[in-house]
Amino acid sequence: MYRIGNGYDVHKLVEGRKLILGGVEIPYEKGLLGHSDADVLVHSIMDGILGALALGDIGQHFPDNDNKYYNIDSMILLKKVKELMNEKGYQIENLDSIIVAQKPKLKDYILEMRKKVSEVLETDIENISIKATTEEKLGFTGNGDGMKSYSVVLLKKY
Repeated sequence: MYRIGNGYDVHKLVEGRKLILGGVEIPYEKGLLGHSDADVLVHSIMDGILGALALGDIGQHFPDNDNKYYNIDSMILLKKVKELMNEKGYQIENLDSIIVAQKPKLKDYILEMRKKVSEVLETDIENISIKATTEEKLGFTGNGDGMKSYSVVLLKKY
């Protein structure tokens, strides 16, 4: 049995924060604003997995008004979502994600992101696709005001 989930997340870029994507710290003058580390990629992946399992979204599981999640590493939260997925008897068949950001260029960090996500999800790196694109200077991402990420996840019953 297979299940498909769709994930989406968005965060504002601000000065004074680290930029973390896929568990990787990216050198940049701004970072993403959020209650946790605001890893927009990992948040979209978690929402995709939770959606495939019909378990709601990350806000239900990790509310932004709960101080235990303040500045938390999103990879820790991804591990918790993976445990929920395993409890339901599912594993990652494949994952396809895209990060939408005008700057910085992310191509040199994609492989490391794929490795980190595949390790936490305990799946082969070949099952994890991460891409990045710009919006040709259009909209809030094109203006450099924020970043967003989309993910599609296919789960397989084991």
